[in-house]
Amino acid sequence: MKILLHICCAPCAITTVKTLRMENFDVMGFFYKNNIHPYMECVKRQEALQSYADRIDLTVIYQDGYDVEGFLQEVVFRESDRCQYCYHERLKTTALMAKRGKFDYFSTTLLYSKLQKHDIIQSMGEAIGQSVGVPFFYYDFRSGWKEGIETSKQLELYRQQYCGCIYSEKERYFK
Repeated sequence: MKILLHICCAPCAITTVKTLRMENFDVMGFFYKNNIHPYMECVKRQEALQSYADRIDLTVIYQDGYDVEGFLQEVVFRESDRCQYCYHERLKTTALMAKRGKFDYFSTTLLYSKLQKHDIIQSMGEAIGQSVGVPFFYYDFRSGWKEGIETSKQLELYRQQYCGCIYSEKERYFK
């Protein structure tokens, strides 16, 4: 069974890819980057993912371009709902790519994080999957949280300190 996995960063991919492979999935990654700000943060995350993907023989599709303006235009004045917009864009883009690539399923490494809203991601992923015609694979990857952190440190992978958007960066650093 082929699954296209939206990957937000290398550390979140560690136990997610491992688990899916143990479940006998043929995993391919997809790195969506319009939500990651500033640009050099996006570059660091992509480079870390490329390095990790090479180590574990994982093929990853990297999104073309960098539409930070489009992301911000959609979120401005709706900052309190930005995560829902962001989830939707990443899941929808992944599902459409999965359909084009004739994948059996799509999923996301967002399900690895203890900080993400799993209930929203699951219901949104299932609705998008139904509308696109590729099922969303829900799995609670949070049990691998500590292992993923430890492994990413051992491998000296770049570890970001916030979710990705400029708003989450402010929440992380502005006191």
